[in-house]
Amino acid sequence: MTSFPLSDRYKKALDMAFDLHREQSRKGAKEIPYFTHLMSVSALVLENGGSEEQAIAALLHDAVEDQGGYETLKLIESEFGTEIAQIVDGCTDSYKKPKLDWDVRKKAYLEKLKTESDVVKLVSLADKVHNARAILRDLEEEGDAIWARFNGGKARTVSYYQSLANIFDKAPYPSLKMELRDLVEEIITIANLRETGL
Repeated sequence: MTSFPLSDRYKKALDMAFDLHREQSRKGAKEIPYFTHLMSVSALVLENGGSEEQAIAALLHDAVEDQGGYETLKLIESEFGTEIAQIVDGCTDSYKKPKLDWDVRKKAYLEKLKTESDVVKLVSLADKVHNARAILRDLEEEGDAIWARFNGGKARTVSYYQSLANIFDKAPYPSLKMELRDLVEEIITIANLRETGL
C-alpha cells in the first residue's frame, strides 16, 4: 500500500463536512455527532488503500442526500472537482425532499450500486461497514428496541444489508467486504432472522 501525505484539500473537505453536518446526530439513544461517522468512513477508505480523492468523497458522501441535493453536489464539484462529485453522486440514494419511500430508494440504490465503479464501491462499502458496526453495537446494548428508529424496520433493514454484502462480494476490497459479511451475519444471529433476499 502506498502512503502519501494528505493535502490541504483534505482539510478543506473536513471543514466543509463539519459545517454541513455540525447540527446532525447519529441514530441511537446516545447523542453521537454525525461528523464522527464521516471521519470514520474516510479513515476506513484510507486504511483500505483508497486515494485522497476517495477519502474526501467519504467525508462528503452524505452531504447531497442530507444537506441540499443537487445544489450541494454542484458546490462539491466546484470546490473539489468532477471525480469527487461523481463518487459522492454514486453514494447518494436520494436527491428529493421529502425522500421517496424507503423501499423504492433502497431497491434503486442496490441496482445502481451493481454497476458503479470500484472507486465508488470502496466509499460505499466503508460507509456500510461503519453503519453495520453501529447497528450491531446498538443491538447488543439495547436489543430489538433499536429497529424503531429505522424506516425499514428489522426485517427489511437486515435484508437490505444482506443484499449489500452480496453486491460487495464482487468488489476487490477483501478485508472490508469480509467485515461487512461478518457484521451482517452477526446482526442476523442476534436479531434471530433467517436470510430473506431483498
